[in-house]
Amino acid sequence: MRILITGAKGQVGTELVAEATNRNHKVYGYGSKELDISNLEQVSNRVQTIKPDVIINAAAYTAVDKAETESELAYAVNSQGSENLAIACKELDIPLIHISTDYVYDGDKPLPYLESDLPKPTGVYGASKLEGDQKIEQTWPNHIIIRVSWVFGEYGNNFVKTMLRLAEQRDELSIVDDQFGAPTSAVAISCCLLDIIETKQFNQPQCPWGTYNFQSDPGVSWYDFAVEIFRQAKESGLINKTMKLNPIPSSEFPTPVKRPANSKLDGQKLQQVFKIKPADWKSDLKVFFLHNSN
Repeated sequence: MRILITGAKGQVGTELVAEATNRNHKVYGYGSKELDISNLEQVSNRVQTIKPDVIINAAAYTAVDKAETESELAYAVNSQGSENLAIACKELDIPLIHISTDYVYDGDKPLPYLESDLPKPTGVYGASKLEGDQKIEQTWPNHIIIRVSWVFGEYGNNFVKTMLRLAEQRDELSIVDDQFGAPTSAVAISCCLLDIIETKQFNQPQCPWGTYNFQSDPGVSWYDFAVEIFRQAKESGLINKTMKLNPIPSSEFPTPVKRPANSKLDGQKLQQVFKIKPADWKSDLKVFFLHNSN
């Protein structure tokens, strides 16, 4: 299959290119410097030239707090960029796979979020991603939007790498313990997307297009996640000390944008329709440390 991947130099995009190549797909991966998805002419020309079988959009502006002061850029990439890809896909009848986020929700719901729950973003990042989702829905029916939460991996910036960096500088950290979600590895997300496009029903007349949550288990707080990170890091030999971690409420760690109190996603729909099971983030974290401790 000929797959065009945007955001190919990012956290998920890098893994997507590697995994799709390993599965013997013909991959056309572009970072933001090679393909500016906010430029419709550039997008249309590239898609017309390659004529891929599917486009996977892993490009996004993801700096949650910075987006408040760079809203124009956030909307250009997350909203206009998504619409441009949908327009290009519609022109050539190409299916579009798009990665969305838990930040489209406000996090006030106590239970895991369903695809049918009303989105209510609390900041520019979430609002720009939601607008991108909506523009895809309005522009081109042949799409699948996958919402993910708390992404981590070997590339880009993420919580795991931040914790390891801070461990080099300090022996004690205070971590928020009243925000809950589910860490999801970039590798697991990549496998999920490729598993979908490799199903027999994908891009067939009865293909179940729409929005899906990719669930990861178990749900934890940021504090719980940090505890597991340092446990595994020490076990793998990546660090040789025991970190002292102090649980604190989010009120003691103010940020420009309010984080969702609950980011847990319910993935039953994805499991029922495409037979994709929830990710096991603890196992995926172990693989991360195996790769980084060698």
